[in-house]
Parts: sequence; C-alpha cells; structure tokens
Amino acid sequence: MKTEGGWFSRLKAGLSRSSSKLADGIGGIFTKRRLDAEALEELEELLITADLGVETAASLTAELARDRFDKDISPEEVRRALAGQIADILEPVARPLALDPAHSPHVVLVVGVNGTGKTTTIGKLAKQWRDEGHGVMLAACDTFRAAAIEQLQAWGERSGCAVVAAKPGADAAGLAYDALIQAREAGVDLLLIDTAGRLHNKAELMAELEKISRVLKKLDEGAPHDVLLVLDATVGQNAHAQVETFQRLVAVSSLAVTKLDGTARGGVLVALAQKFALPVIAVGVGEAIEDLRPFEARPFAAALMGLED
Repeated sequence: MKTEGGWFSRLKAGLSRSSSKLADGIGGIFTKRRLDAEALEELEELLITADLGVETAASLTAELARDRFDKDISPEEVRRALAGQIADILEPVARPLALDPAHSPHVVLVVGVNGTGKTTTIGKLAKQWRDEGHGVMLAACDTFRAAAIEQLQAWGERSGCAVVAAKPGADAAGLAYDALIQAREAGVDLLLIDTAGRLHNKAELMAELEKISRVLKKLDEGAPHDVLLVLDATVGQNAHAQVETFQRLVAVSSLAVTKLDGTARGGVLVALAQKFALPVIAVGVGEAIEDLRPFEARPFAAALMGLED
C-alpha cells in the first residue's frame, strides 16, 4: 500500500534521530570499503546500539554478508539492503486492528505503563474510527489517576465519543461492566477501555486487569476481544520487558508504539516484531491526531534508514 506523501514526510521527520544515527554510522563504516568481517562486526554493533536487538542485528548482517561479502559496497547500498530486510521482518506484523461486526460492541482493553501516551493513543484511535463512521465509546477505567479520567473526557469531547467515567478511586472492573452495558444499549461498534499502568505494584495491577476481564466475560464470554499494549519507543530495549510483563498479566494481542519522534531508538520496533510477532496497529511520531497512523512496514523501514519511500 502506498503511503500518503504527507504522512511519509512526518514519519521520516519523526524517525530522523534514529535514521541519522544509523545513516551516519553506516556512512562512517562503509566509505570506500569492502564488506569484510571487520566491517560486518562494526555494522552489527551499530545496529545493536540503535536498539534493533542482538538477534536482529546478527540476522541482518548475516543476510547482507551472504550476497555481498568481500565486495565493494556503498553506504547507500547498505542502507537499501537493510531497509529491504527490515521491511520483510515487519510485513507480518503490520496489521490494523480489525473490528469484528459479530461483536456488539468490539471490546478493546488498552494497557501500558503510565507515561507511554496510552490515554492519548485511545483518544486518537477513537477519533480515527469515528471519522471512518464507527460508533465508539470510551471507558475511563484508569480510576487511579484523576488526570487520566479528565484527559479521556477531553478526548471524548474532541472526538465526539461518549465517555463512561466515575470518581477517582472507583472500582475499575465495575466501571468496565457498566461501560459495556451502556455501549450495548447505545449500539456502538467499539468500546475502548483505558486502564491503570502502575507497574511498581504488579500484583495489584494483575488483580485489577484479571477482575476487569472476568466481569466483562459475565456479559460477553469473548470480551475483551483485543488487548492493545501501548509502548513508548524512548524506553528502547526496556520495551521487551514491558511486553513480557503484560503478556503474563493479560493476553496481549496487539501493540501501538508511540513517541518515535523523541528517540534515536526507533529500531526497537524491529526487535519487537522479530521477538514477539505481535501485530503493530499504529505508530506515533508527534502530538497531533495526524501523527498517529496505521503501521506500514516498507515506509517505516525506508524512513528508519533515511531513504525516500
């Protein structure tokens, strides 16, 4: 699928810190140089420092060596070859969240640690689905933070979506139950449930997420139909630990990766794709609604390597 020029420009600008690190490093390694063992080792180290991960870096350099070992190669050729390999890794996970019309509504439980942009991501996704003609309702089940409730209510007003909320400290599972009842009565297509993300107390968080899932199943045995984990790209390899933790707490079915514009660690998305193979439904490269868009493998790989789409 061809990406719109405007979005590719924003994606490329958002990934500029990551792509500059990689392009400068590759340029330094391969200026007037053959692809020998020493160059491959330096390239592998560069990819690791860009948060592509040890396994991914090793597989990318091995693939490059298969075709070009001991041959002259330019920095541009290296970047293009790597972009093609990275796109191949990302293609299987570049899948949008598909709303199942058999569910009324389709329930998405949104999880993630505080500070990832979870509530903002919910608001942006809600606006996009509303603009596509879907009925959307939001549930402010991060009752631990008053700011999260207020933020989701503001996004509800902005996107034209009803928000089910309660006072800070209210029972999150009870609120989720009420939200699903209201979503059914309203006949909406999609219910997005915000949740707390205080990982410093995993036992409490686990109990809360389990309770939310349990009470939703009283109304719909299949709910939640999706569990979306929102990750902040600036944490780099720590994102792996967050995926593993939330997978233990709840059955994560997809990822959204935010704040790619604030880091040189954009390569972490490639490492996550190779390790976990979870669908990436959206990526964020800024604050505007337009800066969170469906994830596409080849434009992302090209932007990561500082290439044109």
